[in-house]
This record gives sequence, structure tokens and C-alpha cells, in this order.
Amino acid sequence: MSRTSLRVQSISRAEHLAFIAARPSASHMQIPSWGDVKPDWRAESLGWIDEAGVLVGAGLALLRPLPKLKLKKYLAYLPEGPVIDWYAPDLVERWLDPMLAHLRALGAFSVKLGPPVAVRRWSADAVKAAIADPGAHRLRDAEPSSYDPRAFEVADRLRGSGWQQTEPDGEEGFAAGQPRYVFQIPFAGRSLEEVHGGLNQQWRRNIKKAEKAGVKVVRGGYEDLPAFYGLYTETAERDRFIPRPLPYFQRMWSALNAEHPDRMRLYLAHHDGEILAAATMLTVGEHVWYSYGASTSRKREVQPNNAMQWRMMADAHELGAAVYDLRGITDTLEESNHLLGLLRFKVGTGGEAVEYVGEWDFPLNRVLQKALDLYMARR
Repeated sequence: MSRTSLRVQSISRAEHLAFIAARPSASHMQIPSWGDVKPDWRAESLGWIDEAGVLVGAGLALLRPLPKLKLKKYLAYLPEGPVIDWYAPDLVERWLDPMLAHLRALGAFSVKLGPPVAVRRWSADAVKAAIADPGAHRLRDAEPSSYDPRAFEVADRLRGSGWQQTEPDGEEGFAAGQPRYVFQIPFAGRSLEEVHGGLNQQWRRNIKKAEKAGVKVVRGGYEDLPAFYGLYTETAERDRFIPRPLPYFQRMWSALNAEHPDRMRLYLAHHDGEILAAATMLTVGEHVWYSYGASTSRKREVQPNNAMQWRMMADAHELGAAVYDLRGITDTLEESNHLLGLLRFKVGTGGEAVEYVGEWDFPLNRVLQKALDLYMARR
């Protein structure tokens, strides 16, 4: 028997932040300040209240108005969230249906969310074996090292109640929306020496090489974001993606660090007075993300990227991180894919590839949903 459904209502930023702070971790896209990073969207902090009036769930909903429409109708997006009990047997009736009703009342015509529910994991060795196997064209073709049957139940519950799984277009794992496949290094219960021991030989050699060559990795501040940005645009051209504008990173820095002084960090790898690589790092609770990386093609032989990542891992470990998250990876294992090199780089850390249940849509108004689909297809 399902318990009575929870009440979903808008809550204050302070209530939302206190709820997140009391948990071991949550996505950096589910904290109140993330709404300030996205000025084209209206941010709404949602709270799930139980029968005793206690806040038992929270989420950041980003509301985007439908283009060229006078009516105030929104696409509601909860990236990598909300922070609720995803494994509850009455997930739909108790948790999701009241959320849909609340968002509909706010003017949402469609809801998109990304459950933070991991389905399968592949160890670094399993990924390496899959890349070497001519019969494996995608990561999903390879035998996982572990899987969570509860994740399949979550997907079944969503599907059974009218939620539709969205298959991303474009580069696998790098489409609009959040990546379904990521690469993570588990830190919980491991010493830094054990993490270092988990790196492959090439990584350990490159870290040593960078040290010998005199690469210095330092933490930067807001004033160093333009230097990071110069390398980032070079990276975008080389790796064939559309770069975000500099004000996006400046806004991110100001918004996230106003909420928590150490929420976002910037690292810069220097060599002979030149910045060769830079990266941003985000922290929420025990989860640390390497979020944006940038590097030049010059002086690659001094291995600035390995040096910088190792410094970030060491600092994340010192912060008490349970997981160091290298974010999105490609699902394709084809040699011809230009993203395979990035996958190999991440695999060298000795972590694991993780597949999430992906993003799901619930159209509250099918006519407006169709209009949005047509608009997106024509862009």
C-alpha cells in the first residue's frame, strides 16, 4: 500500500541549502546557486514535505519560457535531480506526481529530470578490454563489472507511469542535457597512496615527468578566469565543441563561491612563466567534480594535464571526497571517434565508467511539447 503522497511546494534558498548540506552529496546542479549561473532560466527551489511537516526532499527546477509565445508556459528542468528517495517503491505516486502537479501550477508544459541513479559500472580494466575488443562498438556492449537491479526498477516505474526516456543526439555522452556516461574515481576508504597506486604506469610516469620538467600547479582566482578562458577556446577548437562565453564562468565563480567559499576552484599549470593547462573543480559535500578543462597544444611533452589532475585529486582527497568525478565520457569505442583519446586519458586514473538511467521527460501539454520539439529541430 502506498503511503499518502508528499506535499511539494516552493521553499526558500536557505531551506534548500540546509537540506543539501545535511546530505553526504548532491549534484552541483541541484544547489540553489546553480540557478544564478543560468540567467535565461527562472530558478525555483522545490521542497517535499511529509505528514509531520518535515522537509524530506529538495530540488532545483529551472524554468525556461517557450520561445515566441505570449503565454507564460515553461519547460521545467531538474538536472541530475531532484534529491529524493529514488528507490522508494511508491516513487511515482508519493514523490513524482505531487511534483508534476506543483510544476503544472507554475505553468510548466513539460518536465525533464535526470535521476541520480547509477545503473552499471565498468572498472578501468573492463573499459580497456572493451576498447581492445573489435566486437564491442559501445560501452553498453561490454560486460559491466557491477550493476544495480534497483536502477532497472526505477526505470520501469518511470516508463510505466508515462515518463519518456530521452535519447541524446550528437556526440554520445556529450549532448544537450547531462551526460549519461561519466568516469569516476572512488576515494572512500582509500589513502592517497592507494589512489596513486591505482593510476596506470603511463599516468605515474607523466606526473613524475611534469615534476622533473618544473611544472607548477597553482590555485587561481576570479582574476585568472580570462587566462583559463584563452586555453578553453583553444581546446574547444581542437576538440570540436562550442565554447561557453567568458561571462558564464565569471558568473559561475561569483554565484557558487558566494554560496560556499570553496564551492568552485580554479587550477593552473605553469611552466617557464607560461600557463599550459587550467581546470575548474566543484565540490558539494563528499562529491568533487573536475568540471571544465582547458589546455594548449604547446609543450605537451611536459605533461601539464596529468600534473594538474593529480594536484586536484590530492586536494579533493584532503577535502574528504568520497568520489572524484571526471564527468562525461563517450559511449562509443570506435577508434575513429575523436573522443576516444579523452576516454583513454580518464581510464588511466584507474577509476570506473558509470552509466546513469539517463534523462526523462513528462509532457504535461502535448501540443506545446510538439511545438518545442519542432523549434529545437529547426535550430
